[in-house]
Amino acid sequence: MSKITSIQASVRAKAGKGAARATRRAGLVPAVVYGAGKEPALIALDPRIVIKGIQASGWRSRVYEIKVEGGNTERALIRDIQLHPVKDTPEHVDFMRLAAGQRVTVEVSVHFSGEEKAPGLKRGGVLNIVRHTVEVETDAEHIPEFFTVDLSTLDINDNVRWEDLKGTENVTPVNHTPNFVIATVAAPSVDADAEESTEDAAS
Repeated sequence: MSKITSIQASVRAKAGKGAARATRRAGLVPAVVYGAGKEPALIALDPRIVIKGIQASGWRSRVYEIKVEGGNTERALIRDIQLHPVKDTPEHVDFMRLAAGQRVTVEVSVHFSGEEKAPGLKRGGVLNIVRHTVEVETDAEHIPEFFTVDLSTLDINDNVRWEDLKGTENVTPVNHTPNFVIATVAAPSVDADAEESTEDAAS
């Protein structure tokens, strides 16, 4: 399961654009937690928490435990972050509340290892990553933090497919193409080969 990240939040009393602007003037980011058959919870967050979260890999599948000041604790996923069009600072965050047994669709990042040992890459091949993330369906208790794959045995023209990923237990890919491609090791480019041939001819 994904690691649970605990964050602190304060309560917002009112909804609407005016209240959201007032929250931002106070140096906080307005947010809402919705879903699981409950009333939406209006909260405010420290912008540093939001920025730190979205700068880290895999934030789309990270489970947050939101501790609301003087209130409840909610477990949720970030579903949307609105950013300022110029400053690129967070303007609003939508969280989806998680409930036990609930099925959710999430994007899970793929972590690659073993590049330095891969025969194909040593021979000048190029790693072509087709999917940095994979969208899957799972229940709230088994959301993966990330998937992993070992590239150390791959040669030129080899590829990584869904079945090669580790950490896919308890999830179902949304993509219905059988055993779809995650990454490939492509042959060196023609330009690189031509440059190498020119150097050989000159020596």
